Amino acid sequence: MAELLTILLPIMIVAAVVGGYVFASLLLLKFPTLLHKKKDIKFKCRHISHRGGAGENLENTMTAFRHAHALGTEMLEIDLQLTRDGEVVVSHDNTLERTAGQDILISETDYKDLPLLRHALKLDFDQRCTCEGKEDRKIPLLRELFEAFPDLPINIDIKFESMDLIERVNDLIQEFNREHITVWGNRSTNITNKCYKMNPDIHVFVPLKKVVGLVIAFYFGLLPFIPLKEGFYEIPMLSMFKRREKFPNWQMSRTFRILLTVATNMIQSKAMLKHLRERGIQVYLWVLNDEEEYEQAFKLGATGVMTDFPTKLRDFLDNHPEYIKE
Repeated sequence: MAELLTILLPIMIVAAVVGGYVFASLLLLKFPTLLHKKKDIKFKCRHISHRGGAGENLENTMTAFRHAHALGTEMLEIDLQLTRDGEVVVSHDNTLERTAGQDILISETDYKDLPLLRHALKLDFDQRCTCEGKEDRKIPLLRELFEAFPDLPINIDIKFESMDLIERVNDLIQEFNREHITVWGNRSTNITNKCYKMNPDIHVFVPLKKVVGLVIAFYFGLLPFIPLKEGFYEIPMLSMFKRREKFPNWQMSRTFRILLTVATNMIQSKAMLKHLRERGIQVYLWVLNDEEEYEQAFKLGATGVMTDFPTKLRDFLDNHPEYIKE
């Protein structure tokens, strides 16, 4: 009998520990506010215009931003660079070959010497489409954007690691009293952490490497125990990359397509997205450009969608009121 107890006791202890862990994980997955304070974000955005709506006007221009705002977009997504003379400008690329046709760097050019954008730009997330510009081809200042839309939430991608850029952006956010309606960060954990350290009152989004870590943690039952300073989980809808009509020049092997499907299912788990929403974290999927993708995103549990076509997304939401309920 003693020998049997000696064998069974460690097994019972391990079973009790594992059982307790599984129970606590499942409980906190469903009721995360038992451990974590729900985030108090002052805005909720379903309609987000990527680069201002790069499919309807030249990306990251004031014309694009005004057009999206007139449609009732709830957030602008932008990218920031720093000129040689210290001006914060709205541009995805530092090099201007793609956008302006000149092999120069914004970081090595004074603001007054920046060239105009090309008359037409191909979309990154639907390579069938080219957007032709109208009269506005100027690279704008962040200050101009803040002045034009003082109450509109803006999602900022700090495009490169520079404390000077982070400090200047923070100064502008504070000057325009926008800490409560601004989100910033980068796919780099290091840059995002620097943004948060610079001003923890400004919301940050989860950087790419941490997204991967959180997905792994979710499948091991650890996510419910992990505190998160980030208030926004912004991820690509990976399934869109399998659409050959959008990316005709991409060559994908069968193995890669299978791996992409697996990764898509993991990163977009409904249970995980629901848990994050219960913690007050907003979930954005990008960059989606047709009704099928919009519907898939909202059915998965996204709180917001980033699009190059703000008119399309506006029409979709107007025709699907079920996705704009609280």
